[in-house]
Amino acid sequence: MRALALAVLAACGCGCGCDSIDRGPPIGVRIEHVTIVSPELAQPIVDATVQIDGETIMTVLPGMPPRRAWRVIDGRGLFLVPGLIDGHVHLGLIAGMLPDAEAAHPEIARAARAQIPRSFLAYGFTTLVDLTGTPGDRDQWNAQPLHPDFEFCGAAALDGGYPTNDIPPAFRDAIVPYRFDATHAPTSVVQRMHNDGAICVKTFFERGFGARRDLPVPTLDDLRELEATARAYDMPLLIHANATEAHEIAVAANVQIVAHGLWNWTDDRATALPDRERAALDREIAAGIGWEPTLQVLHALRDLFDPAYLDNAELARVVPKSLLAWYASPEGQAVRDDTARGFASAEQARQIFDHVIANAAASTSYIAHHGGQLLFGTDTPSGPFYTNPPGLNGWREIRDLVAAGVTPAQVFRAATLDNARAFGIDKLVGTVEVGKRANLLLLGADPTKSIDAYRALRYVIVRGRVVDPVELVAE
Repeated sequence: MRALALAVLAACGCGCGCDSIDRGPPIGVRIEHVTIVSPELAQPIVDATVQIDGETIMTVLPGMPPRRAWRVIDGRGLFLVPGLIDGHVHLGLIAGMLPDAEAAHPEIARAARAQIPRSFLAYGFTTLVDLTGTPGDRDQWNAQPLHPDFEFCGAAALDGGYPTNDIPPAFRDAIVPYRFDATHAPTSVVQRMHNDGAICVKTFFERGFGARRDLPVPTLDDLRELEATARAYDMPLLIHANATEAHEIAVAANVQIVAHGLWNWTDDRATALPDRERAALDREIAAGIGWEPTLQVLHALRDLFDPAYLDNAELARVVPKSLLAWYASPEGQAVRDDTARGFASAEQARQIFDHVIANAAASTSYIAHHGGQLLFGTDTPSGPFYTNPPGLNGWREIRDLVAAGVTPAQVFRAATLDNARAFGIDKLVGTVEVGKRANLLLLGADPTKSIDAYRALRYVIVRGRVVDPVELVAE
């Protein structure tokens, strides 16, 4: 990817409230008279002072101690919170572009890849977990001078099953290097992931979509072997699961996180949570399994059938103009057109997705109201769909969760401390505490009271660098 040059804005240290652009390395930052809202706190800390030295939070104090030579931000009326964690992304993909289209349009692709990290930051996401990542993806991402933190899971996929079934054999080693089969045992691929620096393992239980429902899936013994090996390395095991059978086997295999909600019920005509699905959710709750609803996957599929989608002004904040224009071209509409062939009409597609969205919302609401462990993830992008734009997709997921009955406080915990704990990175991020990485947001409102607070983002702080969101908007 092309190196990303971002202007970094920090308040001046003269005590006058003036701001200046800093393009150099991060230095001491001092935020005064701010209200700290952090998920481990019973109550906010009011009129606090926070000092950041380099990439680390050094001081969190109530009141204002004597001034030193720090860059000062006046935090009156602002709320300092941890940066958001998206626990389900795929950064090897450009939303809406297949690899052959990217190769055919290198300038458009370069502009898109340069914008992707900026778009995540523009919506407050300072840590991302790529669930099908590789060391190459990590190194390419980290080569950029300013970006959200990158962590990755290795994708332990059954060779020939989902998602390898649609990947040409010549490209499988590059795209899904941690496959297992009769030759490569689940134990060996987890060992390779761990040696490569993965923090988690993701596997898949997917029999197929639409007319294709005969894909091979891992056995319960396979899944238990993956889980035991992952646990030995302190790596959580996630499973791609969106149907009832998959959620049931997740419990049997002692999986730690399901990477999708329960969308596809055994009775696809049901309009209320059936007994079998309710029982599956109760078992997941009792087992303490983390639950990523990823509702925006379904909304994004429905949005493919909205003829006015590309006219949404918010897209211009996160997608370069050249890529937006390509989306509207016949070539850019090819994936949308191919998806449409599976339906008799656009109206039928919308009705089907509305029904599945209702299932997903009902399951998510049940988890949220019965003590389930919600985690935040968007599956950005869930496929070659332009309806999964980076950053903006996260805001839409937040909105979807609240519409499904999740409270703003639950969303806040799911996207901060609970995600950090689930992925084993809570010693680094997830709260506003001394010694942690300075991945923080300054908001104009309290996000535990209203999700509109995320729309009042004043500054993003990523590893101690203070960035004005205006500097992150696509040009």
